[in-house]
This record gives sequence, C-alpha cells and structure tokens, in this order.
Amino acid sequence: MSTDNNKDSIDWNSVVKKGAIGVDGLDIGEVQEVGDSYIITQKGLLSKKRYHIPISSVESFDGDILKMRVNEVELEGYEESSGQKFDGYSSFKSSDMSKELETKIPVMGENMEVTKKITEDKVDIIKEPIKETKTVEIELTREMITIERKPVNDESYSYESPMQPSDRSSLSEGPVESITEISIPLKREEPIVSKIPYVKEEVIVKKKPITETKTITAEITTENIHYNNQASQKVEGIKNNQDGEIL
Repeated sequence: MSTDNNKDSIDWNSVVKKGAIGVDGLDIGEVQEVGDSYIITQKGLLSKKRYHIPISSVESFDGDILKMRVNEVELEGYEESSGQKFDGYSSFKSSDMSKELETKIPVMGENMEVTKKITEDKVDIIKEPIKETKTVEIELTREMITIERKPVNDESYSYESPMQPSDRSSLSEGPVESITEISIPLKREEPIVSKIPYVKEEVIVKKKPITETKTITAEITTENIHYNNQASQKVEGIKNNQDGEIL
C-alpha cells in the first residue's frame, strides 16, 4: 500500500491521544487535536511543549503511531509560543507561497451576565432577664403583752391566771425559792414572697420578600485587531464590526 493511500484512509478521530514520531524516530509527542490544516501535539510531563505541525507532513498511521516527515529543526519551528494561536497558524507559518491560504482569526469579546444567588443573613432575637426592685406594702398583725403591777391588800383575793390552771396550793406555799420562767406565746404574721411567672407580651416575627433594584458595574474585555505592515504589502478588507474599518 502506498503512503498516499494510507494517508487518505486515516480515521483522524482515532489519531487523537496517539503517539507521533518524525524523521529517524524523533519523538513529536502525543496528538492533542487534528484541524483542517494542522495537527497539535504535546510532549513533556513537567515542562510541556505544544507543536502546530502541518497536516501535509503526515506519512502514515498504523493505529498506534502517527509518522510525520518532520525533523528536529522543523519541530522547533512548529513549537507554540505563549501567545494565543489561531486556527491555521501553522499553515501560515510554513505555507507554500505558490497557493493562496485563508484562515479565521477569532476576535474575542466579553459580555456581562448578571445572575442571582441566594445568600443568608441572620437576625438574632435575644431574651435577657432584667432585674428590678419592687416595693409592696402589706399589713401584718402580731400579738403583744402589757404588764401591769397592782398591789393587792385584800387577803381574800383569789388569783387565777387565764393562761394557766388555778393552783391555789402554790399561792398558799409562799414565794418560790428559785427562778421560775413562765412562757407566754405571742403570735405574729410574717410576709411570704412568691414569684409567679406570667406572659407579659408576645413577640411576633414575620419574614417577607422585599425587591430592590441594584446597579452592577463590571469591567469587561473586548479584543481589537491591528497589524504591522512590515512587508509594505497592501491589506484591504479588514473590518471590525464594532469599531469600523481598520486601515
């Protein structure tokens, strides 16, 4: 089978993620993308390098390895720099001057899209005790005694105490020979303080949606193009839809 026939029968979708080699088994890396006029490969683990290689350099594909007519010097020229590349960049870089080439350069812009998300705030309702001193007047009743000393000259007087049973024998015996204590009970009222809880008021908490309009200002980036006519060639027909004609 000839090389041209093998190239024409390649299923380009199956080439992606396959290894590629050049002249004398040169490691070109792994195929990352297949375009209309170029193939992008990448090699390296830590220091990765990407290459934009013309699809015309392909010789054959055996299902595992893509063989290309690329030597080490050419591979360095196909290496992608840090700048943004456009579709067909590799074709322009190494194109044949005998034919006219066309490629598309995307001019990027940014649109501002404002969406909404729900965030949650919190309102803490705190109950705390407040101590205050209250004064209340209350009437209290107590018993008290009065002592009245009254001399008695009538020997026929009979003493009977309303608080103790009559004991006439004690009166006839004469004065006591030791200290005698007589207890007289006195009643009195004392205040008792009780704290009774009650519902003083109710706090009703309601939530309702409030819609307000806010103005959002953000900086967006739009690409513009200009050219440096280093070869003194006349370039016509380059227009920007937003900024008018660029000459």
